Amino acid sequence: MGRLFGTDGVRGVANADLTAEMALGLSVAAAHVLAEAGTFEGHRPKAVVGRDPRASGEFLEAAVVAGLASAGVDVLRVGVLPTPAVAYLTGALGADLGVMLSASHNAMPDNGIKFFARGGHKLADELEDRIEHVYDEHRRGEPWQRPTGSGVGRVRSYDEGFDQYVAHLIGVLPNRLDGLKIVLDEAHGAASRVSPEAFSRAGAEVITIGAAPDGLNINDGCGSTHMGQLKAAVVEHGAALGIAHDGDADRCLAVDHTGAEVDGDQILAVLALDMRERSALRSGTVVATVMSNLGFKLALEREGLKLVQTAVGDRYVLEEMKQHGYALGGEQSGHVIILDHATTGDGTLTGLMLAARVAATGTPLRELAAVMERLPQVLVNVPDVDRGKVGTSAELATAVAEAERELGGTGRVLLRPSGTEPLVRVMVEAADIEQARAVAGRLADAVKSALG
Repeated sequence: MGRLFGTDGVRGVANADLTAEMALGLSVAAAHVLAEAGTFEGHRPKAVVGRDPRASGEFLEAAVVAGLASAGVDVLRVGVLPTPAVAYLTGALGADLGVMLSASHNAMPDNGIKFFARGGHKLADELEDRIEHVYDEHRRGEPWQRPTGSGVGRVRSYDEGFDQYVAHLIGVLPNRLDGLKIVLDEAHGAASRVSPEAFSRAGAEVITIGAAPDGLNINDGCGSTHMGQLKAAVVEHGAALGIAHDGDADRCLAVDHTGAEVDGDQILAVLALDMRERSALRSGTVVATVMSNLGFKLALEREGLKLVQTAVGDRYVLEEMKQHGYALGGEQSGHVIILDHATTGDGTLTGLMLAARVAATGTPLRELAAVMERLPQVLVNVPDVDRGKVGTSAELATAVAEAERELGGTGRVLLRPSGTEPLVRVMVEAADIEQARAVAGRLADAVKSALG
């Protein structure tokens, strides 16, 4: 069996790759592994379980709840809520485990399972590996130890989680949003109720699109992966800004009043200056991945702030933040982590903080986002090559060095092997888009020649 857990839980086509049997088995395995690790010692274990609106989430939730309860874990079912809400409630309710059923920005047929440890933090890699091992042992016939009688877990709905999470979001805002008209695109996803409620309670005039989930329409032509509807709606309604979430609302992208997109790098830049002003940006540092636009780095340098870069993936950003105590980090894709108030990327919180900055300064988002200039960025995927030799090919190293000399200090080259496919990603940034395309094309040819 190949490794089930990726960088963001277990994910696949529901009822094909990710079955009810797998969901039940992984949940029982997680309960056993955490019990072995001493997490449940001295008390009756408790778990929080939530999901996004996908149709498949209904039977997968039932399987997860059954698995946990059969292993002696009491379950609080919070229903359809964002991933960061489940993480928050896991911590706030003192639960030993959180489980979120979602495939995030993926198409509706997919689904996924993500486990949170006590406090709402992602499970450590070694615990995920142990869960996989125990699950695989059971699949091969190893019997479970099963509680009986009063030892089985009890299950109840916890509808209070909705208001508890919204109150948390409102409680951490530095100021209200009165006077702002905001369009929210909820991707027909997990934040379809939470986000409009939070923005409204904060004082904004809210217009929603993509907020009528039916179990089948999640991420379908809307949300942070399809921004066209939001851009049009912001202009049509004369809104100050627009906010787009993905299916589980752990990411946020924005649109200014002209309909121009504001990406994760720009959002991080705006929030970094805001947090510095409020003495909340510890060590004057922001954490981001190597895929962040060079314009972001240059903007932070100009403002006297420091950028620490990690491998691609919000889990690596979070690890760096926790290790060194940094307060702000994220990705260009819109995963923004404000560690003082969330243990994971939180799209609703990010959108609220961004809107709060607009309201507090009276400055349009377009002007705030102009603190950084996005350099043209070209990404080319080179398939059918030996991705494992990216770091060892002398021919490729020479080609990269030549490209970097040509770009000088006004551009950047990044070659990265894909983590899931037999291809190499070539990324080039330059002040001029035509130069970026030309350099990327030459490097793609070099990759084919050296690694093909």
